[in-house]
Amino acid sequence: MKILITGSSGHLGEALVRVLKPLGHDVIGIDVKPSEFTDFVGSISDRQVVKECMNGVGVVMHTATLHKPHVVTHSKQDFIDTNVTGTLNLLEESIIQGVESFIFTSTTSTFGDSLRPIKNDPAIWVTEELTPHVKNIYGATKLAAEDLCRLFYRNHKLPCIILKTSRFFPEEDDNKIMRNSFTDANTKANEFLFRRVDIADIVDAHIIAMEKAKDIGYGKYIITADSPFQQSDLMELRINAVDVVKRYFPDFEKHYQMNNWKMFSDIGRVYVNDKARKELNWHPKYDFQCILNCLESGVDYRSKLTQLISSKGYHEQIFEDGPYPT
Repeated sequence: MKILITGSSGHLGEALVRVLKPLGHDVIGIDVKPSEFTDFVGSISDRQVVKECMNGVGVVMHTATLHKPHVVTHSKQDFIDTNVTGTLNLLEESIIQGVESFIFTSTTSTFGDSLRPIKNDPAIWVTEELTPHVKNIYGATKLAAEDLCRLFYRNHKLPCIILKTSRFFPEEDDNKIMRNSFTDANTKANEFLFRRVDIADIVDAHIIAMEKAKDIGYGKYIITADSPFQQSDLMELRINAVDVVKRYFPDFEKHYQMNNWKMFSDIGRVYVNDKARKELNWHPKYDFQCILNCLESGVDYRSKLTQLISSKGYHEQIFEDGPYPT
């Protein structure tokens, strides 16, 4: 199977190329930045560039995007050109080329302000049914691209699977208070309880989506690590998250104290992957229990793929305060 991977020089694009090629697939990568994983250097916003790299392609895995960190360094038009026009170009060429399935990597960021609970309210239970209220051009353009995928399935019967990934970037948190209060590894470990996923599990989700796309037709799935929390925990998670975590993992503090780590006192959202587990039969391997097991064994809790790819950054320039401005 010939697979086109957009954004092949990025975190997820590189990961997909690394995994798919040894499986025997003919993989073609496109990105605006050159790398050993990229065959075509160019922008998906250029229809002619897209046309040139689509010949004989059976599956499109569309990971290329301008991200949230680009909001203050790129114009709104840049976001529309890449995230909306680029997606449209790929979808239209997919119809012309007779592509079998289109896998679009989206983001839980499209939910925007819906992820922020009001003071004294319970944490937000985040499923695919949550109504999005976008808060920036990143979320707006990713949501528009999701709608384009739905439209092309509706009008052209192009099988389209949308994977709304939670956090998986290896860069430091953009929140200064968070960076000053927790070590980076501590922050990411905590997030596996409610809003983070390992890139190896995301790659697995893409491969499964590719295999099931024709049978499913169209679907939208949150891709995140398994969370232990239930809806009955949502109020207490805002008041005393530590006690909630202790109920599910009685010995977590022992492992945390050995590393001088601490748990968040307030958790305001919980991403739910039930639909992906049920309909895709996708089962992530990396979760909070896995992290505790690794801490007990003294090994890195990240997958080998995450360790291999490491941090890429988002900008050429270096900023004084944090990995990128917000």
